Amino acid sequence: MALDITKFIGRFVDEAREHIARLETGLATLGTAGAGDRDGIDALFRSAHTIKGSSRMLKLASIAETAHHLEDVLGVLREGKIQPDPALAALLMRAVDGIGAMIEEVAASGAGAASGPPDQALCERLTRAAAGDWSEPGPISAADRSAAADAHATPCSTRGDIPAGPPAPPVSAPDPTPQLPQPTGPEAATGIRAPESVRVRMDKLDALVKLMGEMVSNQARLRHALSEARLLDAAAGAVAARSVAETGSTSAELARALHRFTLDLRDLTLDQERLTGELNDRALGMRMLPLGTVLDPIARVARELGRSLGKEIRCETSGSEIELDRQIVDHLGDALVHLVRNAIDHGIESAADRLAAGKPALGQISLSARQEGGAVLIAISDDGRGLDRARILEKAIQKGLIETGAGREITDEQVADLIFQPGFSTSAIITEVSGRGVGMDVVKRAITDDMQGSVSINTRPGAGTTLTLKLPLSLAVMRILLLEAAGHCFGLTAPHVSELIRTSRSETIQVAGRPAVVLRNELVPLIPLADLLGLPAPSESSAHGRRGLDEESLLVVIIGVRQAKLGLVVDQLVDERDMVLKPLPEHMRGRGPLGGLVGGVVVTGTKALVSLLQAPALLDAARRMRGEAIKAAVKDSARRHDGQQGQHVLVVDDSLNTREIEKEVLEASGYRVTLAEDGLDGWQKAVGGRFDAVLTDVEMPGLDGFSLTAKLRENDKYRSTPIIIVTSRQTREDKQRGIQVGADAYIVKGDFDQSNLVDTLRNLLG
Repeated sequence: MALDITKFIGRFVDEAREHIARLETGLATLGTAGAGDRDGIDALFRSAHTIKGSSRMLKLASIAETAHHLEDVLGVLREGKIQPDPALAALLMRAVDGIGAMIEEVAASGAGAASGPPDQALCERLTRAAAGDWSEPGPISAADRSAAADAHATPCSTRGDIPAGPPAPPVSAPDPTPQLPQPTGPEAATGIRAPESVRVRMDKLDALVKLMGEMVSNQARLRHALSEARLLDAAAGAVAARSVAETGSTSAELARALHRFTLDLRDLTLDQERLTGELNDRALGMRMLPLGTVLDPIARVARELGRSLGKEIRCETSGSEIELDRQIVDHLGDALVHLVRNAIDHGIESAADRLAAGKPALGQISLSARQEGGAVLIAISDDGRGLDRARILEKAIQKGLIETGAGREITDEQVADLIFQPGFSTSAIITEVSGRGVGMDVVKRAITDDMQGSVSINTRPGAGTTLTLKLPLSLAVMRILLLEAAGHCFGLTAPHVSELIRTSRSETIQVAGRPAVVLRNELVPLIPLADLLGLPAPSESSAHGRRGLDEESLLVVIIGVRQAKLGLVVDQLVDERDMVLKPLPEHMRGRGPLGGLVGGVVVTGTKALVSLLQAPALLDAARRMRGEAIKAAVKDSARRHDGQQGQHVLVVDDSLNTREIEKEVLEASGYRVTLAEDGLDGWQKAVGGRFDAVLTDVEMPGLDGFSLTAKLRENDKYRSTPIIIVTSRQTREDKQRGIQVGADAYIVKGDFDQSNLVDTLRNLLG
């Protein structure tokens, strides 16, 4: 279903008007004494950039193109390539006026209809201004001047019914200030209207939703107080009934008063719960965003990325109208980009290979979303080659994830899970597109930890791959099942709980020596949750004994992730309700006796903190206990950092600035660094010493980076040493040459960032 953009028009107009006002204020002083500071120009650039991006999203091409030219000029202005002056400010103001006029036309139509094509003369002047020439066109006749004034009365528009401002005054006019007509009569009374919507800063909205979540949590405390009052009411009634003959009516009257109070408290609690729930839904609804805000831009990114790799891609989206909490949408964009980039780079074949396989040359990628109960399923599909089982197993053996010769025993599902292991990649060379070995791992962690969801993979050799994300609608308030095991209370998110069953030990069966139950012709393994978590048995004085598989009656919580299911044997169910999930602090993630099994905490009505267990992690832990899981490749981040101490890296670059930047980044991450000022110096230092990794530029005097890499690969000491090329050369041919000479990674300086370099090096060094 196509995204209905008309419902976003009002929001766009309100936002654009604010940016137009900022542009007008900033341009009014541009070119005057003391004006043109970097921060001010940065602000102007951001406003133009925001208008451009928003209008592109809503297919308002005229506004987008004019804003794009305006942004170009402001871009070179902030880079210092041109200097501001009043003439330039006047030209930019004219562009702002034109954009403002088209925005008002959009507001008037209410349906996203803007004026005709942009004024090409104005756009050409902006293009020349970006190149350093914003002078007026050459002298023209009076008749031509009059015609030009009429033609440009509405900047960036072929229509003249909505003026963007007065025509330029004659050269001899002493006062260029335009005299605007003053509204009179009914026009004056109705010319200014209050907006139908107001813009609220996102941090304020987030604070409101957070406050509503706390109110929902507080409601649990109120329910707990009601339960205590009911118990007290019942006890008081019993005491009054027994002692009425001895104490007269006083005790009975107190009991009746307490009973009335309890009933009133019950009614108040129910009313408050209803109102709180409705208010929470309304507040959360204000923060919901359609998936189109991330799906539609990703479709464009997919096409552009495909072209950069020499592949033509057709990307389709559906389900863009489905809404998710902005908190999830913020995390979702990066994850989807990772998956789409991976599909294009690894999945979609070249046009020649596709034609040879009987496929159309045009690669197909689809992003579809659908709602399923309280969750949303997002599928990313391609019609490429599918997962290469042999290649994945080869890489897994190289990284020590599986033993040599064990490939035949590994299922297709386990092979698919391998690509989510940290540092895993099948790329021939690491580039900015893929192969860094951090993408799929980051995706899985973001989905399970940050979004409380799950990811599954389905592949068909030669036919393509589909990854499916299952996400909650919101993280602000989630449905939580509370249960008890070994005297401890734990929580599970409702979307991962398939069903609850009671069974008996006699009804279980043994599969490969381990207990299981049969549910609708499906075998589901059983394991006591306390055993899975490694919890000691409670003392005899505990209110509830430990319920294990030796008990005749079993209470089982069936959890499901992807196609896998697991039965958790628990002591008892405590409650099920909407609760606020509080994420773990960064320093606590993956630490403690439960490791990565805990994804956050919730607070009960008694103010007790309850650990929220992650269903995907529980399934992985159960596989490890059954001996079915592939060797875990996850390393503690502190251990990884400690392991870098003493590793020696050679940095080769003829730019002193680049060498020092790379040195600072690497030393901050615990590496020892030696610098070489060109290729020949790098070669001499390499053969004269021993380095764990080499970083090299390409363009260097004497010996370039490609030649240096090739020479190092011929040396026995450096046949398998990680070599990373860091260069500004980014053509496909350059990257291909990097593969040919034996480089392990190719980082373009324009895409350089600290985490990219460090993560790449960590991955290569293991």
